[in-house]
Amino acid sequence: MTNPTAAMLVIGDEILSGRTRDSNMHFLAGELTRHGIDLAEVRVVSDDRTAIIAAVNALRMAYDHLFTSGGIGPTHDDITAEAVAAAFDTPISQRADAMALLAAHYERSGMPFNEARQRMARIPDGASLIDNPISTAPGFTIGNVHVMAGVPNVFQAMVAGVLPTLTGGAPLLSQSLRVDRGEGEVAGPFGDLASEFPDLSMGSYPFVVNGAYGTNLVIRGTDAAQIDAAMTRLAAMFA
Repeated sequence: MTNPTAAMLVIGDEILSGRTRDSNMHFLAGELTRHGIDLAEVRVVSDDRTAIIAAVNALRMAYDHLFTSGGIGPTHDDITAEAVAAAFDTPISQRADAMALLAAHYERSGMPFNEARQRMARIPDGASLIDNPISTAPGFTIGNVHVMAGVPNVFQAMVAGVLPTLTGGAPLLSQSLRVDRGEGEVAGPFGDLASEFPDLSMGSYPFVVNGAYGTNLVIRGTDAAQIDAAMTRLAAMFA
């Protein structure tokens, strides 16, 4: 059986402007790989309601899971929750359980639970909360869409809470070989090897060190024995 598939939607003008470097995609890709869920597509959109709705609907229909990051905070431009609710054509409101979590958090912190902070309790009807052990404000899951914060440590904590609830497949394994030859020189035999092992994914990644060209050849798959066999052949080709 093939592994479940996933997409990620990164939301935020700060990502597209270059002001903030996204690290959540790299983290999520590694965690999904270990869990046996294949991350197949990543999109980045601005803080625009129409763009978010269109992307959510396209990606949730195309893949088994969609993970979003960004846009669920207390400010006016945090519009992800409303946009996801619109994508599902469902109402959104401040929910009692989310309000209780946040009210208790701000009471403990000695900070006012003001109107801006109350915005973080907006949850679409029918969604389940995603725990946030870092700063309390919850994410949520609705259908196959998992809506999470953009702050990296909060996003990572939310992923850690969601992944155990999802059915995964076989973890993706990989091995690599460094060859001190350019891609053009290794392309032919490497392509022939890929044809012999259609169930494996093979990629070549060139580099230059001190003016000398080389290539890292990577073989990926879920069958360790097949990877070992392919790597043995690969090493013999470029011995």
